[in-house]
Amino acid sequence: MAAMNGSGVDLRSKFLKVYAVLKSELLEDPAFEFTDDSRQWIDRMLDYNVPGGKLNRGLSVIDSFKYLKEGKELTEEEILLASVLGWCIEWLQAYFLVLDDIMDNSHTRRGQPCWFRVPKVGMIAVNDGLLLRNHIPRILKKHFKPKPYYVDLVDLFNEVEFQTASGQMIDLITTIEGEKDLSKYSLSLHRRIVQYKTAYYSFYLPVACALLLAGEKLESHVNVKNILVDMGIYFQVQDDYLDCFGDPEKIGKIGTDIEDFKCSWLVVKALELCNAGQKKVLSDHYGKDNPEDVAKVKALYNELNLQGVFADYEASTYEKLITSIESHPSKAVQALLKSFLAKIYKRQK
Repeated sequence: MAAMNGSGVDLRSKFLKVYAVLKSELLEDPAFEFTDDSRQWIDRMLDYNVPGGKLNRGLSVIDSFKYLKEGKELTEEEILLASVLGWCIEWLQAYFLVLDDIMDNSHTRRGQPCWFRVPKVGMIAVNDGLLLRNHIPRILKKHFKPKPYYVDLVDLFNEVEFQTASGQMIDLITTIEGEKDLSKYSLSLHRRIVQYKTAYYSFYLPVACALLLAGEKLESHVNVKNILVDMGIYFQVQDDYLDCFGDPEKIGKIGTDIEDFKCSWLVVKALELCNAGQKKVLSDHYGKDNPEDVAKVKALYNELNLQGVFADYEASTYEKLITSIESHPSKAVQALLKSFLAKIYKRQK
């Protein structure tokens, strides 16, 4: 994912200032008569859910736009508009996470209790999720209405939201409680879940926003979209790998994909490689909370040398991505895509 280069801290603080501006605009939205209570609620809800993450997706809109401008200094207005679009992606992320945590019955998010677990919030969080989603078109209308690409922006956010929610659906219906069936899991299912649930909004959306800002038409950049989706899939495979083999100190969490019966790249690969006896071990122990069950699955992963299989996958995927990127006619787009790839290649967290 894209963090900022060089003056990262400076740009991050500028970016956070734009959040404060957007929040105060939303708290004065003329379409709704706020009371003190409702204004305070939204103020607290936004601060709790929107700016607390790494902000990678939002910041990478500015980063991508810089590459497309080929080193030309951005004007204040360009920085503002790129930041506003970056925050729209962070709002989208917050909306997904607030509702996701309820669906998964999660306990913590970004080192604090999930929003719905905060005292006096509970299921009001469902409506807060809807409000977060509704803030996006309000922000776009306020800042982009006169722009020639306004309709394309609204359309882009709607498309990506639909793709992400549909990916979430495939993920949820594949792991329905009481219907644990490993035979459903395959590389193509894994790819579909990841492509729709993660790759579009995390990788394609920031770059698509930058392309529209730069006056480009998205239909002329289908190959850029395909490369970014492939990059998003690679990123998720790394995530699945780190969930099991990563150092919890570095990744900041203890992985639970095995316990959660996740359609992880590792289990899909294991199913491809194992013999009948090993398959039985997997079906007996995968998706169980007991540490002994988890240990048996991990031992099988080692037996199948999944670390080596992943290293081969990583090397060949990197080669393929570089080849696709270098066949792009624009040097600026090549540099942009290579910067994305450099940030995720061989990451440890």
